[in-house]
Amino acid sequence: MSSSRVHVYTVFGLLLALRLVNASSVQTFFQPDEYFQSLEPAWQIAFGKDAGAWITWEWREHLRSSLHPMLFAAVYRGAAQLCDLLQIAEGSRTVILLAAPKIFQACIAAAALNYWPWQWSLVTEQSKVEPPPSNTDFDPTKMVRQFKSSPDQTDDAVTDPLSLTSAPAGLYISLSLAAVACILRPTNIIIWTAIAICLLGRNVDLQKTTTLISSVVLCGGSVLAFTLSLDRAYYGEWVFPPFKFLYFNIVQAVSGFYGHNRVDYYFTEGLPLLLTTTLPFATIGLWQSLRPGMDRTMLRGYVERQTRVVLAVAIITTVLAMTMISHKEMRFIYPLLPMLHILAARPVASFFGAVPANRVKLGFILFLLIINICIAGYVTLVHQRGVIDVMHYLRREQEGRMLGNGNNVTIGFLMPCHSTPWRSHLVYPEIKAWALTCEPPLNLGVDERNRYEDEADVFYNDPASWIDANLKDRKSMSLTDSEVLEPRAGDEARRDWPEYLVFFEHLELITSVVVRDTRYQECWRTFNTHWHDDGRRRGDVVVWCVPRNMAG
Repeated sequence: MSSSRVHVYTVFGLLLALRLVNASSVQTFFQPDEYFQSLEPAWQIAFGKDAGAWITWEWREHLRSSLHPMLFAAVYRGAAQLCDLLQIAEGSRTVILLAAPKIFQACIAAAALNYWPWQWSLVTEQSKVEPPPSNTDFDPTKMVRQFKSSPDQTDDAVTDPLSLTSAPAGLYISLSLAAVACILRPTNIIIWTAIAICLLGRNVDLQKTTTLISSVVLCGGSVLAFTLSLDRAYYGEWVFPPFKFLYFNIVQAVSGFYGHNRVDYYFTEGLPLLLTTTLPFATIGLWQSLRPGMDRTMLRGYVERQTRVVLAVAIITTVLAMTMISHKEMRFIYPLLPMLHILAARPVASFFGAVPANRVKLGFILFLLIINICIAGYVTLVHQRGVIDVMHYLRREQEGRMLGNGNNVTIGFLMPCHSTPWRSHLVYPEIKAWALTCEPPLNLGVDERNRYEDEADVFYNDPASWIDANLKDRKSMSLTDSEVLEPRAGDEARRDWPEYLVFFEHLELITSVVVRDTRYQECWRTFNTHWHDDGRRRGDVVVWCVPRNMAG
């Protein structure tokens, strides 16, 4: 094995170790989708419909492919069976179930672009390789052999630029992974379409174009057939989630129900948040990749430059396309991050040099590292950790009941919808819980939908009225009245008061007034955020409960 190959595996091993540490150390909440579009359906697949998983409307309307949760379901089942085999105690079993998907995700994170055979797909003309020296015979085959045997060449997929009859193995791997990415997130089609158009636009050779198209059909068709079969098994009928996803989010504009953003969002907020301190270098790298210039005469330099051009076009195309959608989030452009880092690498290396001898530059590097470490530490261990910690608290409360043969925990979450994880962190199906919902009105037109208020909106407009309309008579939770009350009209259709009420500090004043004359009292509180763009989610996470010696 060549020394360069050893270096590649060493770097890969270090990055994998870093991701494993990072995944295991995350104690915070990022987006509801990281739970409700993967772990919740996976929990139901693994442990059954009675396991208490929260299945959102997207799954009922067949917008999502079952491929992603199927992977996590296999992890859950494997972890559970291992725990059963080793007879691991219930508390330790819960820890393993919480950690299993994190470890799995850390191991499979990759970019399909890594396997794309850039040399094969970009080298099309003999004149683009190396012009023949004057007064000498030019042998392109000899040149390619020299290039392939050079000590700094690590890609085994390099082929003779004049041999276009077969596709390198890396092409099939890359296209298969790209197909999976597009199934999981249909908007990834934009990235790969941009790459394909750039390459087909340059590759005027019919034979290579035919090879590329046939490879796309083979890999894409195989992945599509596999995922369609999975979705048939999951949904019980033949469905095509990518079409439903695009139809609901673009044609019916359902995504707009979750908010509208400024046109410049990705340029002024999305990309800066995504790149942080690498934003200037990525911007320079993007400009350098697209500026006119002479191609280098050597094959490696030519392929490198054209690769950067393709990546730059894919980035710009994707950002502009996503800008046209009214609902915008930073995570929608997250797949662009590896490409942005590739473009930023050259300006970074050029600015700092291999070994910075300049003390100012060395100090600047340390400054940037410290900033990034602080940001990573803050968002991993501090920002929005309360909504995770409260689930651990409630789960441990249930574990205590199970050891003492007590009543099962009941919980009501008076928070904006999907503010916490669900069964993937509550774990025990014996825990009976409910939360405010925000299902979109799919049967309404766009104008009516914009005026529609979901359950969470109605609650925050007037919490006291919502509680009176949806929970049984507050007198049943009175501190002083121990007599059996006559049921209030309509109470048979209302929810029972739960033992635990969970809400953000922002709601504490209102809640304390509503339950002032009841047996509820604060029993737990934890820090959640220093700031939040949603005012309803600011402050600590607070739990009020009925003390067990006072519970009915």
